Amino acid sequence: MQTYHLFISHSWTYPHAHDNLVRLLNAQPDFTYKNFSVPTHNPIVDAKTDKQLEVALENKIRPCSAVLIMAGMYSTYSKWINKEIEIARRMGKVIIAIKPFGAERISTVVRNAAHAECAWNTKSIISAIRLHTAV
Repeated sequence: MQTYHLFISHSWTYPHAHDNLVRLLNAQPDFTYKNFSVPTHNPIVDAKTDKQLEVALENKIRPCSAVLIMAGMYSTYSKWINKEIEIARRMGKVIIAIKPFGAERISTVVRNAAHAECAWNTKSIISAIRLHTAV
C-alpha cells in the first residue's frame, strides 16, 4: 500500500479542525499517510525568528506529496497559512483545499491557490489526494 506524505495547514486558533481532519483520514482503512503538519501539541520550538520558522515549514513541506489546507474564511487572513501556500507553490506541491463542514463560503486565497477542492468527508478528501498526487 502507498503511503502519502501530507502537510496539513491549519490555524492554531482552530486546532479542532486539524484533529477532525486527521480523524477523517484515519477513517479510511486502505489509506496510509504520514502527517508532516505542525499541530499545537507539537510546535516548532527552535525557531526564534519568522525566517527560521519559514525555513522549518519549508523542511516540513519539502518531502510531502500534497499540502492540505483548511479553506475556512480565516485562512484568508492567516499570515502563516498564506506563507505555507507560498512555500507550497514555490516547491511545486499539490495544494488541496478542504471546505469546512457546513461552510457556504471558502477563502478565495485558498481557492485560487488550490489544484483541487474537496468536501469535508473522508471519501472526497482521499479521492482528491489520490487523484492529484503521485507517491
